[in-house]
Amino acid sequence: MVQNVKTQHTHDTTRLSHLEATAAVGDVPTQLLIGGEWISAKGGRTFDVMDPATEEVLAAVSDGDIAEAIAAVDAAEEAAADWKATSPRRRSDILMKCFHLMNDQAERLARMITAENGKALPDARSEVTYAAEFFRWYAEEAVRAPGELGPAPAGANQIMVTHEPIGIAVLVTPWNFPAAMATRKIAPALAAGCTCILKPAAETPLTALAIGEIMRQAGVPAGVVNIVTTTKAGPVVSAMLHDKRVRKLSFTGSTGVGRRLLHEAADQVISCSMELGGNAPFIVFDDADVETAVAGAMVAKMRNGGEACTAANRFYVQKRILAEFMRRFAEEMAALKVGPGLAADTQLGPLITEAAVAKVERLVDDAIAKGARLVTGGSRLGGEGFYYLPTVLAHVSPDAEILREEIFGPVAPIIAFDTEDEVVELANDTEYGLVSYVFSRDLKRALAVAGRLESGMVGINRGVVSDAAAPFGGMKQSGLGREGSNHGMLEYLETKYIAATW
Repeated sequence: MVQNVKTQHTHDTTRLSHLEATAAVGDVPTQLLIGGEWISAKGGRTFDVMDPATEEVLAAVSDGDIAEAIAAVDAAEEAAADWKATSPRRRSDILMKCFHLMNDQAERLARMITAENGKALPDARSEVTYAAEFFRWYAEEAVRAPGELGPAPAGANQIMVTHEPIGIAVLVTPWNFPAAMATRKIAPALAAGCTCILKPAAETPLTALAIGEIMRQAGVPAGVVNIVTTTKAGPVVSAMLHDKRVRKLSFTGSTGVGRRLLHEAADQVISCSMELGGNAPFIVFDDADVETAVAGAMVAKMRNGGEACTAANRFYVQKRILAEFMRRFAEEMAALKVGPGLAADTQLGPLITEAAVAKVERLVDDAIAKGARLVTGGSRLGGEGFYYLPTVLAHVSPDAEILREEIFGPVAPIIAFDTEDEVVELANDTEYGLVSYVFSRDLKRALAVAGRLESGMVGINRGVVSDAAAPFGGMKQSGLGREGSNHGMLEYLETKYIAATW
């Protein structure tokens, strides 16, 4: 077994980490953003935001309820007509200013993300760069709304096709990428001419509120973007989905919650974009460059500490190179320095909550009980904070729960395979279909396998696929619709056909 030895989790570093985390939060707004104003929840209700590295409170944030949610819809409705009539160029200029302001405040935002999410600071910095890029991309897309004009086949009239804003959008974002998931929804909504209400995750509301203030500074008009923080996500979102003025839902989160929201949205026939769970296969053929494959595995598995829907969840390695890949991969995993995300040389921070650690622990224990061999890791890190060591499991049984569930943690189960047909069948044997990874020196083979994989995205010889310019989304129960690229703005536009004679 490869031993983990690089940890930094002493009492002194924990105390220092919390002081740094509190400083990172600074003077971020902690109220609701409704109609361009920061307002408190009725009765002064608040909830605590916790530092995952220390289990201590960072800040108290206003806890909105149904009344505040409907007030946010009111504000979005009041702003809707003017924002729809705002020229695409003006919308573009405002979004570009958001991009520049976000970059100007990048380090502050990164430290805030780490403080409330726990991820290592380099990961947080990468997220801020990625998040800001959605503002720039949709600043450019705002002036490129599509349209068509042409004669009807019979020659009797002209066919005109235009696109107009779909209407008020409810945006529900998760805790794992608190900046990027917010901008990936807000930016295309605004580019299309929609007003919106953002409901961020209760675990990480501070980043969303900081972005709300940046948008105010950039000149986003009052009511165009509203933010409702709440611990009552179900009733609050349900109330908005049953308001006839709301016409769009964009949700990122678990497949289970996504199914329930689709049921809710059906009552008002609301357009839905759903970015749901994943169970990504990571396939390494025996003709792959092992060094490249291991480097890709580290990114695909450990980006964001494994707490990503795109994280490699199942590692399938062809038998001839299994031993070499496993050895080198386990050594890389064991060498990661674990500790508070704000510490200078931390590479893996804590998970988001105690429940997240308990889930990872349960999946690893089940796999070992069913015959898996622990190569490295396999336990919590003692002391305060929600830590779990980087873990590699070998010889994982096909009936292990870890191959069926989304792990959302720093654990890599490895399974050997013989043939291409076998691994494609194994990779597709899941209800999910978000992303897959294929490593091979033979591009023809890699592309052929990519075509057979039931996933909305495929990375070939690389461990990351996300890009603001690319359509992000999945097949099967990994979701509906796409985010990013020109496809992302189309999700917020209605198509209108006009038959005209002149």
